[in-house]
Amino acid sequence: MAEFENGGYRLHFIDEGDRDAPAIFLVHGFASSLRVNWVDPGWVKALTDAGYRAVAFDHRGHGQSDKPREGSAYTPEAMASDVLALADHLQIETAALFGYSMGARVSAFAGLRYPDRFPLLVFGGLGSGLVDGVGDWDPIAEALLAPSLDDVSHERGRMFRAFADRTRSDRLALAACIETSRKELTADEVRQIRQPVLIGVGTKDDIAGSPEALASLLPAGEAFDIPGRDHMLAVGDRLFKAKVLEFLDVHRALIAR
Repeated sequence: MAEFENGGYRLHFIDEGDRDAPAIFLVHGFASSLRVNWVDPGWVKALTDAGYRAVAFDHRGHGQSDKPREGSAYTPEAMASDVLALADHLQIETAALFGYSMGARVSAFAGLRYPDRFPLLVFGGLGSGLVDGVGDWDPIAEALLAPSLDDVSHERGRMFRAFADRTRSDRLALAACIETSRKELTADEVRQIRQPVLIGVGTKDDIAGSPEALASLLPAGEAFDIPGRDHMLAVGDRLFKAKVLEFLDVHRALIAR
């Protein structure tokens, strides 16, 4: 796996597919990794088979990247700068951003700040929570810092602690990430995101918020309900894959190299 540097941190990435094809940057969710979020559910293969260049990286604090334990490292602005740094490292002038959950938040900040570099956006697992917040995550931080899963009674805390344990994550780094990565955009800021945006959320997702409500704020937003899926299972859904590929094909000219 290759790496690049930004903000003093080493970040690991993969770059798959035809180097001359339109690029899709895959931005994973909290406590996940490029492998868990994008390789194992088949996204990298689906995108490259469809004629796209798939670029994915491990966020700071995740996967095989460096894992600072200070909350200041994990603001959405800082994490969005990692996306731009990777594009610069690979000398990719324009790319689509496809983020899931926390990765969708990072992608929204990147899309707002760097619209010419990222003229096409896909948000998975994050709807109106981008503006309204995604609930109280303090119990999740407490669950990550608990001695073991047996010491956690909070339902959502147990879910994320079990996921972090399964992915062998640095729980102290993830707890620091929770401190600052939850920052929302205002409704007025969301209205300034003028790129076409597809928003996919599972119908059983109790974290993301409404995709329709977020789409209504976006000048070119489109909502997609992922039927029967919760926050953890929506990312690999075959109907979601088909919808994302359709959306990318419709807007392919925006990211053609």
